[in-house]
Amino acid sequence: MRGTPVRDELNVLALLKGSERYVYVYDDSSRISLIDAFRDDAADPHLSLSWLDVAVLTSKAREQGKTAVDEPPAESRL
Repeated sequence: MRGTPVRDELNVLALLKGSERYVYVYDDSSRISLIDAFRDDAADPHLSLSWLDVAVLTSKAREQGKTAVDEPPAESRL
């Protein structure tokens, strides 16, 4: 095995909207901050992220959290 193993698994959410790309990378302990970032981005008049987009992204983040709880730890999946 090369390199240093990642201690925490990371989650990725991406939204492609027109020419804009919204990519959020976060760990499970950052989920609340992630949802705050969605809201901040939707409130930014320079971005096209809508409140509907925020609702969808928030739902997906919660689904990822539920999936993470249901999965065995990464060490046991090797």
